Amino acid sequence: MFTRLRNRFLVVNLVTISIMMLVAFASIYVITYRNVQNDINMDLHRISDSYQKSQGNSGRKGSIEPVSPSAPGENKPMDDGNGPQKRSVSFMVQTDKEWNLTTTTSQFGMDEDLYELALQKAVSMNKNIGQFTMDGSHWIFNTQPTYEGFMLVFLDITAQQNILSNLIYTFAVVGVVMLIILFFASRFFANRSITPVKEAFDKQKQFIADASHELKTPLTIINTNADVLLSNSEDTIHNQSKWLHYIKSETERMTRLTNDLLYLTQMDDSRESMVFTKFNVSEAVENIILTMEAIMFEKHVSLDYDIEPDLTVQGSSEQIKQVVMILLDNAVKYTNAKGSVTISLKKQHNDTVLSVSNTGEGINPEHLTRIFDRFYRTDASRTRKQGGYGLGLAIAKSIIEQHKGRIYAKSVVGESTTFYVHLS
Repeated sequence: MFTRLRNRFLVVNLVTISIMMLVAFASIYVITYRNVQNDINMDLHRISDSYQKSQGNSGRKGSIEPVSPSAPGENKPMDDGNGPQKRSVSFMVQTDKEWNLTTTTSQFGMDEDLYELALQKAVSMNKNIGQFTMDGSHWIFNTQPTYEGFMLVFLDITAQQNILSNLIYTFAVVGVVMLIILFFASRFFANRSITPVKEAFDKQKQFIADASHELKTPLTIINTNADVLLSNSEDTIHNQSKWLHYIKSETERMTRLTNDLLYLTQMDDSRESMVFTKFNVSEAVENIILTMEAIMFEKHVSLDYDIEPDLTVQGSSEQIKQVVMILLDNAVKYTNAKGSVTISLKKQHNDTVLSVSNTGEGINPEHLTRIFDRFYRTDASRTRKQGGYGLGLAIAKSIIEQHKGRIYAKSVVGESTTFYVHLS
């Protein structure tokens, strides 16, 4: 599924970028083509005006006549200051009314066949302005009527056409190279984009599997005890009370589990709508310590605490109390016999830092980054005996993240574990 999703993302990305590149290249080519054509037309008109002016100066004022009655094929270079630009290869031919060649003028010496062939191509096109290819070169011409017939000016535009052709080849090469680079880049980023989706999907699958597993055990016990009750339907409730107590106990376990799951869901949905106020976090921690002292005394766990007075934070007092309760309860559960729990609340720079430490087996380094995941247990059998589901630390993390804080743990295997909470 994720391979198809990655390939679809890759295809969409490549198609989108290819269309954008195509539009960009086409726009550049069109702009360049128009500029080149404008330059060609300007050069052609300027050269035509120069030839026309030169011819006009040689004949009657205001008329357009040949420079001299030269024979066809005779070349007459134009050296006056008003002549055509020498950077362009051009020539002019004059014809009579029947399009017979009478006069030629050029800056360069050319074969007579070239004039005849150029004239034939221009006449065959039956246009005043046109382009054609001759001997591998590109030409543009302009036709103007005269008293004697017609004057045709030809301009070599091979260089300009080569610019346009090279531009197309350049775009093609750059486009192919860019697509190859984009393919591998898009594949790399597609894999990176899919990774969090895959992780979230895997976590969701694991969450459903874990929740189903946790619900399966009490449901099985309830079903088994119900079968026992049904098999002894004639017996009194008093005699079968232990089966009813089992059913009630497992029902309460399921209730706690579903309440925790609903609480986590509500936390995820209400991240943006919570309203926080400033409260005395020192008093909140002290109140939770008072409620836990009796439990610690019964389990023979010593308690040491150092609470800096009158510390305040912005947030929800009840939720922070719940975090402290979760961390203390977790510390008591995993403290070894006659061990100790230490609580500290102090101001460090701009943060208020709560630490809860307990002696015990500690947590291996590979588990430290995952103990805040839902249903995660470092020792599943031991945790289940103690009545845990692996949701407490997940709830604590969700609350602290909602308060824009940090929660993490450090542990020395075989010695102690300490949980830290940073609140602004």
